[in-house]
Amino acid sequence: MARAVTRPGRVADGWLLADILRDPAGSAALDPAGWTALLAIARAEQLIGSLAYRLDGLAMPGAAARILADARAAAEQGRIAALWEAEMARRALAPLGCAVVLLKGTAFVAAGLAAGVGRSIGDLDILVPRAAIDDVEAALLAAGWEWVKPDPYDDAYYRRWMHELPPLIHRDRDRMIDVHHTILPLTARITPDAPGLIAASIPLDKGLHVLNPNDMLVHAAAHLFADGDLAGGMRNLWDVHRLIEEFGTGGLADRAAHHGLSREVARAVRLSAALFGEARASSAVDRLYLRRLVARDGWGRPARPLTRLGFYARAHWLRMPPLMLARHLWTKWRKGGLPG
Repeated sequence: MARAVTRPGRVADGWLLADILRDPAGSAALDPAGWTALLAIARAEQLIGSLAYRLDGLAMPGAAARILADARAAAEQGRIAALWEAEMARRALAPLGCAVVLLKGTAFVAAGLAAGVGRSIGDLDILVPRAAIDDVEAALLAAGWEWVKPDPYDDAYYRRWMHELPPLIHRDRDRMIDVHHTILPLTARITPDAPGLIAASIPLDKGLHVLNPNDMLVHAAAHLFADGDLAGGMRNLWDVHRLIEEFGTGGLADRAAHHGLSREVARAVRLSAALFGEARASSAVDRLYLRRLVARDGWGRPARPLTRLGFYARAHWLRMPPLMLARHLWTKWRKGGLPG
């Protein structure tokens, strides 16, 4: 039984999307306003493709059916484009002979995982050994990628403190690549075992790799709860939910402890179960996280600005020590940029 869609008078928020992803049959109870809210929130959370596949074959209004058919077609086009971009990166980096590990959505579709079905995929994210990072950058530049960050401060900040190179974009295909050498900023209080992630990765065809399932879960939790401000959090927790459905959690606690991310992984497991399973949040802190995760209105617009601001501040606090954070924000403010 869906938790939100059958309650008359309830103001639509992200719970509507979570309930229908969990129980697609609940969509039968939606009125036209409910369908509008569902589709708007799903599009805003980049879960419209996932929703389209979950609802495929169910009865629905004609307009909704057409929108979701378009979403399935777009997701399939995105899957093909992501795999092609991964192949282009593989060709560029093959002469180096180093491990190239696909991350996030591209990894899911390349490995044929349930988490990849309908998954929205933006940039190509890869993980390479830190010792190879200069050679990787040179090879990508030679193959047509270019720097996105022209500002010298931003470039230096990425290279000294971040877990990735400054972003690159291909001059012909207009596709971005994020080249990681670990999964959290070097300024973060947690230091995952990046060489261990690569060593335990699973080979695919032609020299590409993906993280093993437990490390995929660790990475998703790290991105959400040890680095980010929960933007895109519903999509990431849907990834967690689908990975757990497919692989379970055997050995996950030990792997999370190995990377120093036990608390974050446990929270990801709890909150994915609260959003998309039958569990309920058992603590006030988890309920606050859920409040942020579902902060949308019935038109898909961001809601609860104070909650969002609090998590934005928290994300920056986690990324770097206070004095360094103050210097960074001061520098960005003087240059006229937003903190980031």
